[in-house]
Amino acid sequence: MSTHAAIATVGTKAALGQIQVPTITPTGDQVRIRVEWTASTPLDLHQNDSGLMVTHPQVLGDGTAGTVIEIGSEVKRLKIGDKVFGFTWREQGEKAHQEFCTTNEWLVAVLPEGFTLAEAVTLPNNFVTVFHSLTTDLGIETPWPKPAAYEPKNADQAILIWGGSSSVGQFAIQILRFYGFTNILTTASKKHHSKLLSFGAKHAFDYNSSTVVSEILDASENSRGVKWVLDCIGSKNGSCVPIANIVKSGARVAILLPVIVQNSSETRDPIYSMDVQAAADWKDGVDVRGVRTHFYLDNEFFKYHLQPDIMPTMLKEKTVEPNAQKIIEGKTMLERAQNAMDALRRQEASGERLVWRVSDDHASM
Repeated sequence: MSTHAAIATVGTKAALGQIQVPTITPTGDQVRIRVEWTASTPLDLHQNDSGLMVTHPQVLGDGTAGTVIEIGSEVKRLKIGDKVFGFTWREQGEKAHQEFCTTNEWLVAVLPEGFTLAEAVTLPNNFVTVFHSLTTDLGIETPWPKPAAYEPKNADQAILIWGGSSSVGQFAIQILRFYGFTNILTTASKKHHSKLLSFGAKHAFDYNSSTVVSEILDASENSRGVKWVLDCIGSKNGSCVPIANIVKSGARVAILLPVIVQNSSETRDPIYSMDVQAAADWKDGVDVRGVRTHFYLDNEFFKYHLQPDIMPTMLKEKTVEPNAQKIIEGKTMLERAQNAMDALRRQEASGERLVWRVSDDHASM
């Protein structure tokens, strides 16, 4: 069996390693993609620095962008040579931080004209996270195609996106605006406020302010309080505790997992929890859930349409725009991957994604 290079965790908080893994020939509706670009994520850091859900060595990465080079006998949508991007994560063969990825064609989308692979790879995992959390965890309808003159229920009810400048937060605000929600509140550092307001937020608050809780309560008072919250940060003290002081009985809160009790740093080990109930003192009647994006395929419609249809259409029609990219450089695939991991640990990205070339050969924008 032929093999290729992949980037993997080799030990808790150890330097990343480059290993050889089998190159999988696609069958059925699978395609093999030459991975050219990826975006490192906080999950990569969680897995490397704490061993979260990891058996070492484990290949990392779930944001894939590249070129289809081989197709299975039942492939209908894609052809060899197509530029594609997608959220791929389920097993080693479809992870993103390797030279080749073999996955089902319904987990990737064709790159719309006018966009680069480096731009497009900022979408998949967090675009999917938004749709999954809105529908599964918050109970918000997202009909597709959106009917003409569609108006959502409770369109003027306050929705709080905590961490609006994060990748998930940016897509959440834009997608909620698309579906007609008019009272989107968000938190971010002040330098990101104007951008988030342009995306559709009605009010932006500085999460560093000592009065942020009272400011949000005042802004949501006329709309009967905050009905829905998407916590894109998942920090016990940084987001969960203040959110618990905002929401009242009847509210729904979706928190991205894991809950960060203590951030990883170069001198400190991380502490994570999967228990959202224990993250704060929630009032009775508040429905708190941990977001588990990896289960989005349980939704049969999303399984076959969210990535191949909805995602590229929203990108092409500029319903959403790619996140800003911080291109991580390095002489080799391993060096670029390690530089991205180190940047995550130092929390260098603010309002942008850490994007890097995967293969040393055939790499292109």
